[in-house]
Amino acid sequence: MRSAYRVIAGLISFAVVVQAASIAYAMFAISHEIENGTVIDKNYVENSTGPEGVGFAIHAIDGQMVIPLLAIVLLVVSFFAKVAGGVRWAAFVLLAVVVQVVLAFVSFGAPVVGFLHGLNALVVFGLAGFAARRATAVAEPVTATTAATATV
Repeated sequence: MRSAYRVIAGLISFAVVVQAASIAYAMFAISHEIENGTVIDKNYVENSTGPEGVGFAIHAIDGQMVIPLLAIVLLVVSFFAKVAGGVRWAAFVLLAVVVQVVLAFVSFGAPVVGFLHGLNALVVFGLAGFAARRATAVAEPVTATTAATATV
């Protein structure tokens, strides 16, 4: 279960990288279209089948379905993984993911909040990476000497 915990936490970090790459892809594709004289409006973005549409779709699916599902699975696995502090760190990851989704939806009405959405993505990445690292740390074996000093 430690391996499952580590892999799921690593997948969350990887999914955050996919998020960043896909939104960058979409924005650079839109920039390219604007430079070519295309007028970008709501209808264009919602009906786009070009690279920008693909980038937005990947970003939306990854952020609204994949990452939240992985965060929930990480929390469930954390109860069985016997990772020191594993439940706590999985809960922190899930909390950061919930904040991330809320910030995304708030950003549509208040674009300045999008700045916090970008910063919180780094928090999710870091927390998931730290959680994965915790699962790799090998617990110190209990010997007769350490057991005797622990009771003193």
